[in-house]
Amino acid sequence: MSRVSDYPIQDIFLKRWSSRAFSQEPVTEDELMTIFDAARWAQNCYNNQPWRFVYARREGVMWQTFLNFLVPANREWAQHAQILIVVISQTFFDVNGKPSRTHSFDTGAACQNMSLQAASMGIVAHGMEGFDYDAVRRELAIPEIYTVEAMFAVGKRGDKSSLSPKLQEREIPSGRKPLANSIYECRDSLPIKFL
Repeated sequence: MSRVSDYPIQDIFLKRWSSRAFSQEPVTEDELMTIFDAARWAQNCYNNQPWRFVYARREGVMWQTFLNFLVPANREWAQHAQILIVVISQTFFDVNGKPSRTHSFDTGAACQNMSLQAASMGIVAHGMEGFDYDAVRRELAIPEIYTVEAMFAVGKRGDKSSLSPKLQEREIPSGRKPLANSIYECRDSLPIKFL
């Protein structure tokens, strides 16, 4: 499937997609830190930077623990990644100690920066919801002041032949809903009928 935007957006937005096929080529320390550095520059309220990235490398002692967090369907392909990342967010502002309503939103922006930077480098950063949130909190001793948000599998893109036949069928960049399904100009007709 060829991805085509309705308007002339930057190519990186179409180039980034969540592949499940990983090669065995390592992600270097410089490559990983570059991806994390891009995340650091995301927009965020009060410049609080609530995101935290906790990660394990394939060759590290915590790899199996991180892999075990994943549901079987994600573990099937993510086991071939080079790095697994748990994303958490701080739920309050450092500046005043008050609760932050935007901590998840801000952390999502950082994750998007990370994903786009990875894509620009030929690296896959595949975000996942399918994991045991309670086990992550327990096994990694995540304090209650943080929300467990997501996990990512990171690695160099591989050949889809390494996947099961079922996953090979899904190994294509996905399309998107029409733009009209997600934008609404407020005029004089309320309530808005969301699609």
